[in-house]
Amino acid sequence: MSETPLPFMVVSLVVLALFFVVDLLVIGRRPHVPSTGECVRHIAFFVVMALIFGALIWKVAGSKPAIEFYSGWLTEYSLSIDNLFVFVIIMSNFAVPLRLQRYVLSIGITIALLLRGVFILAGTALITRFTWVFFIFGFFLLYTAWNMVSSRGKQEEYHENGLIKILRRVIPITSHYDGEHLRTTFEGKRYFTPMLVVFLAIGTTDVMFAFDSIPAIFGLTKDPFIVFTSNVFALLGLQQLYFLLGSLLDKLEYLPLGLAVVLAFIGVKLIMEALHGNTLPFINGGRSLAAVPEIPTWASLLVIVLAIGISALASVLKSRQQSFESAAQGEK
Repeated sequence: MSETPLPFMVVSLVVLALFFVVDLLVIGRRPHVPSTGECVRHIAFFVVMALIFGALIWKVAGSKPAIEFYSGWLTEYSLSIDNLFVFVIIMSNFAVPLRLQRYVLSIGITIALLLRGVFILAGTALITRFTWVFFIFGFFLLYTAWNMVSSRGKQEEYHENGLIKILRRVIPITSHYDGEHLRTTFEGKRYFTPMLVVFLAIGTTDVMFAFDSIPAIFGLTKDPFIVFTSNVFALLGLQQLYFLLGSLLDKLEYLPLGLAVVLAFIGVKLIMEALHGNTLPFINGGRSLAAVPEIPTWASLLVIVLAIGISALASVLKSRQQSFESAAQGEK
């Protein structure tokens, strides 16, 4: 149950819907490559809006929901940055023209929001009726964290899933783009353009992103309003972040390690909450384990800020060191 007043939630959702429409369907549909200045201003605007939104929640609902929002937003935003690696690979694999990539991202992010909305509703229904689902969420996040660490340093590759392979066999798809069009005429015949395949690749990849992000956010808050708004603010401005970080993503070397720490921490937190409210008969006879401590919300925020901050700082320092070493070798 949300601690935030209903009128505030209604106004917030209306304003966020307007933000989303303008960001993705108005600005995002103008095919062009945004400048660095445009990207920085756009990202800064939504970051400031998220900070103000958290402050407003603090004022109308108290410190706990506000800290939950900040924790959720930082986690989802960090996961979104990591997911940009895959977007870069998809764009490269399908040779999407640079001027069309912003449009593709706008559609992909819209799909991501819709999918996350569905997952949030399903997750809320599950945790309300079955507290043991926290065990599943917790162990899944621990597995994801381990996978991030074990795959670190390996070259990321995109492999077409079965749906796209079947699609290529059953419908005619040309190898040429025709602006934003999904259909085009070539030598008198009608074909689908590669844009259709790109949309499906982005959309199906977003499903996997949702599997990571939704259990993570439910480990920080059970409030559906906080969960949803955290995800919306994490997705707003993601297009500009893509172009701003496009050439720098490979320099964020330690970001996956920071994310792994965050996901592992949330996974353990979920398992502890599941034990604290245990109802499974084969664990302590179906009784709650009251001795299991509960991790306070402020501690979650502190761990997230430190993990992401230290990994980002370490990445920047290593990148600078490598630049200095390259420059020194060039002078010899």
